[in-house]
Amino acid sequence: MPTFARHVQATAIVFAVRPLSQVRPHRMEDRLPRKLVAILYADVAGYSRLTGEDEEGTHRALSAHLDAITALIEQHNGKIMHFAGDAVLSDFATVSDALICAAAIQRDLAKRNKDLPEERKMQFRIGINLGEVIVDRDEIYGDGVNVAARLESLAKPGGICISESVRTAISNKLPLEYEFMGEQQVKNIAEPVKAYRAQLKLGAELPTPTRRAKPRRPVRHLIAATTAAVLLLVGVGVITWWWQTRQESTAEEHIAVPLPDRPSIAVLPFDNLGDDREQEYFSDGITNDVITDLSKFNSLFVIASKSVFAYRGKPVKVQDVSRALGARYVLEGSVQRAGDKVRINAQLIDATTGGHLWAERYHRDLKDLFTVQDEIVQTIVATLAVKLTHLEKGRTFAKPTNNLDAYDYLLRGRDYLARTTRSTNMKARQMFQRAIELDPRYASAYVGLGWTYRRTVGHGWTEFPSQALERAHDLAQKALSFEESASAYRLLGYVYLPRTQYDLARRALERALELNPNDWESRALWGSVMLYTGRPHEAIQSFETALRFNPDMEVDRLFELGLAYYLEKRYDDAIRTLEQSVGRNPDHVFLYIALAAAYAQAGRSEDAGHAAATVRRLNPFFELASFGTRFRNPQDRASIAHGLRNAGLE
Repeated sequence: MPTFARHVQATAIVFAVRPLSQVRPHRMEDRLPRKLVAILYADVAGYSRLTGEDEEGTHRALSAHLDAITALIEQHNGKIMHFAGDAVLSDFATVSDALICAAAIQRDLAKRNKDLPEERKMQFRIGINLGEVIVDRDEIYGDGVNVAARLESLAKPGGICISESVRTAISNKLPLEYEFMGEQQVKNIAEPVKAYRAQLKLGAELPTPTRRAKPRRPVRHLIAATTAAVLLLVGVGVITWWWQTRQESTAEEHIAVPLPDRPSIAVLPFDNLGDDREQEYFSDGITNDVITDLSKFNSLFVIASKSVFAYRGKPVKVQDVSRALGARYVLEGSVQRAGDKVRINAQLIDATTGGHLWAERYHRDLKDLFTVQDEIVQTIVATLAVKLTHLEKGRTFAKPTNNLDAYDYLLRGRDYLARTTRSTNMKARQMFQRAIELDPRYASAYVGLGWTYRRTVGHGWTEFPSQALERAHDLAQKALSFEESASAYRLLGYVYLPRTQYDLARRALERALELNPNDWESRALWGSVMLYTGRPHEAIQSFETALRFNPDMEVDRLFELGLAYYLEKRYDDAIRTLEQSVGRNPDHVFLYIALAAAYAQAGRSEDAGHAAATVRRLNPFFELASFGTRFRNPQDRASIAHGLRNAGLE
């Protein structure tokens, strides 16, 4: 299917499906927001042919080209709105930014293609339109987008095609020349589109992109701010009096999430103080390694990296972090890498008092990086008087590799893997493979490589899921032949679960939790195994524990928590969990399936009907007989089927 057709199909699905609150007729005040923008749509010419001739080489070239295009769009004040295979959709506040960016993209890609044979050149077509678009969930839709995409199809490979609205708006402000192509009748657009070819004039230079300043506040905002300031002054006396009456209260009383019965710590993302923003993968990697090392101690309660990375790049108070995550202690730090030197600052804070328990600066050779990490971890556990077992010491302070270049590639791979796109997954695979080439016994690199194969199954990026799972399985076993780790056993759990090999998954996850009792993913996956093997009560306990480590748990596990509540006849808890998940994942059909059953069993027939209607819109081919096949216990399957029938789903 052509890229644009895929995009239109995806758009149609989004508009066909709405969260439960939007299934009912819209009121005028519910109308989706709109804005006038310049839309840039770019797509590869002849992508299918290129892929057919060299699939892997084409994918690598595409990834490099998309990275370059993304960087240029950001430099020219644009915003990436959507990737669809080999296509890019972005918007700009001004037509001039969009056109300059398009010309810069084509100039850059021409340089990349210069020395390639004609048949291997990857050329993009670009279409630009100025129009009104609908804004919904950080995406844009409507005729404005459709026209841009149709203009792209009219452009020559390596060329730019613009609409008359763009041509009129830009006039002769840029060093470009335009060729009128006449009125073009394009698919799914009622009126003919007047199109122009645009290209940089011979010998002309493109204007340097200018970063847009943030707009000044309107006068009404200034008035509102002044009023607020007056009210603030009036309220100071009241607040001061109230605060004095609370002087004897302890800091723990203000914790939103209760503190656990053991020392709890949140490691905030270490700041990258280097000039190169691309080095953030390095500071992020050090943060993750410190979290992983601390997580291996039974006597500590360590907040998951996924939760703390929500604070990355944001000015935060440790007290706010403590209240939100339920961690008494917070570790802050920074990393500066320069050549073969590294400077790391770290400080440990008791967030309930604001007191600094420990701080240290490390200025070392890069080859001593692992030693510095060990010193930080050892100091933290000593400061918190954590008792270490001999096994915990051995597992935590064992060096993962002696090859710093391999470690660097591992960190790069993890950074790409965290971005969760098909192209970055391929880049992650390349990074992990390079790490293994440099250190063939590097267990963590084999685990990372295995995850790239497991990820293709979870996101539908492979036509051969069985082979991908088998490859992930083999890589996890290879890693374990060099070093036991929770991440390798967890990867095995993720392989065994879709195969319904629950006993094997249980044994792998038991060992993962022995090695890392703070591993929220293994804890959540354990909940999945308990759910599908007929033990919903234990599943709930495991899911809720995982949520304590990571409140932002992935949607598939939240869906399963909702099912576990349902099987325990805790319908209100199921509805609460599933509704919250729908708010963040409005197009996840399985959430609506579980909601339909829960609403029906709770006696909320109208809501059950709306949920069932949404299921049919998201998946017109839904069949009751095919749902719930993962459940080992026939009674569990029958219980869910009963609720779905009551909701009107057969």
